[in-house]
Amino acid sequence: MKTIFLFLSCVLISIPFLNAQDRITGESFATRSVVLGQSGMVATSHPLATQIGLDMLKSGGNAIDAAIAANAALGLMEPTGCGVGGDLFAIVWDGKTKKLYGLNASGRSPQKLTLEYFEKEGMEKIPSYGPLPISVPGAVDGWFELHSKFGSKPMTQILSPAIDYAEKGFPLTELIAWYIQRTVPFFESKDFPNIEDIYKSQNGGKLPNEGEIYRNPYLANTYKKIAEGGRDAFYKGEIAKTVGKFIKEQGGFLSAKDFAAHKSEWVEPVSINYRGYDVWELPPNSQGIAALQMLQILEGYDFSNIEFGSAEHLHLFTEAKKLAFEDRAKYYADMDFFDIPVEELLSEDYSKSRREQIGERAGTYSAGEISAGETIYMTVADNEGTMISLIQSNYRGMGSGMAPPKLGFMLQDRGELFSLKRGQANTYEPGKRPFHTIIPAFMTKDGKPVLSFGVMGGDFQPMGHTQIVMNLVDFGMNIQEAGDAPRWDHTGGASPMGQTTENTGLIRTESGIPYSTIRGLMDKGHRMGTARGIYGGYQAILWDDENKVYHGASESRKDGQAAGY
Repeated sequence: MKTIFLFLSCVLISIPFLNAQDRITGESFATRSVVLGQSGMVATSHPLATQIGLDMLKSGGNAIDAAIAANAALGLMEPTGCGVGGDLFAIVWDGKTKKLYGLNASGRSPQKLTLEYFEKEGMEKIPSYGPLPISVPGAVDGWFELHSKFGSKPMTQILSPAIDYAEKGFPLTELIAWYIQRTVPFFESKDFPNIEDIYKSQNGGKLPNEGEIYRNPYLANTYKKIAEGGRDAFYKGEIAKTVGKFIKEQGGFLSAKDFAAHKSEWVEPVSINYRGYDVWELPPNSQGIAALQMLQILEGYDFSNIEFGSAEHLHLFTEAKKLAFEDRAKYYADMDFFDIPVEELLSEDYSKSRREQIGERAGTYSAGEISAGETIYMTVADNEGTMISLIQSNYRGMGSGMAPPKLGFMLQDRGELFSLKRGQANTYEPGKRPFHTIIPAFMTKDGKPVLSFGVMGGDFQPMGHTQIVMNLVDFGMNIQEAGDAPRWDHTGGASPMGQTTENTGLIRTESGIPYSTIRGLMDKGHRMGTARGIYGGYQAILWDDENKVYHGASESRKDGQAAGY
């Protein structure tokens, strides 16, 4: 009897950790209700950045002003994931023209670095850290492109809140403290220069813990130069010269001339229709169309008869992912250098042919034959109906480890995502944009805006986008539940960096996925596992056109907040 009592006690104690909240309404895994507002909404991965965006809206700024202000704050407050040393992508629904616009603000590889250099050095892949994986950071130019086309307030006002926080300091959040306490010592162990000066010396000689004040006066000065001198202050002034000189000293190739030649590109978003909703992504060099390919394949199944989180659900999802990612490995690259068959990849006939390859058990696939991270995501909506879906990142968390002296930021390492194998779509070339993992997303219905959303997490992002769309459309969740729902990912298979498929890969699940599902997937031949911190974070804003109300969501895997008014 005592043994039974102890067993039941252990079971009862463990249950709350699976579903720790007893909500009166909605799904048990939801962490809170949806946030509602009529005049505007901001959803970011940091509460202080959200408040900066909301203040910008309330003071007469529009969604673009608020997004830039919040993104600048995130570059300060989440240096472990983003900053002006990285790239940016955005999708904008303009409330005036009632049209979607896409911005690719990703940077290009150094003109003086060649494929022959890597071959001469005997490298089979571009290093993850140091001076070689650095490409031109495109975020600042992205800000000014967005501002020039849609902004209303002067950049001096837009960047002022971030400058103020950088000078006076702010309390470090739990998650960012955890990351920075692990990342900065890693770079110090590699003897990368300026790490201590930027991240410790300005904060009393140590790394702040959660709740302690973090400052970055160097970044404040950089932001002031950008606010007063415009994008040229970053790409053609002392900042570019400082970066070029520093990288040359470190044995790299990125130069002030590479900075001066940089430009962002306005692109047409691409879409597929999923059960009456148009889902929009940006074309390559990003991986957004992988989510569209997955949805196009999965639309052929009736999920009204398939339970969320069941073995059948995850099996079909995983097989669709494998098929899309094989195409991703073969075809996705900078469209200025490779003719990518986007229309064919997203066609119904092609998706049908891919769907027909899916069987009852885990499979391996190859790309179809066609003639032819850590990150931040945020979204803002204003009282004119404009909505922006924006994602920005350095890659591999803080980036390359290369922090130019006294500028307050670290340069990205996106160049690692090139292939060094000759003849591939994503093979390294000078002046080329690398394959990119970060992707913003948008949904419309009957020509009207429905949802601005995104999910962080490197390769996981197309899987995350697909899960969010399915949660909303197939499983009837609200936008908060759709982000809080337990997630899974699949690793293995070919990649744009030259890796090839060797086996069926590995499905990794969050703790909310029941063991019955895991057992069912093993019965279908899948290998199963778990992981920590790879399932991204999520923000979303939904527009209820009938009631004229914004719905906002930010889920609990990060420190984020949605707020409206």
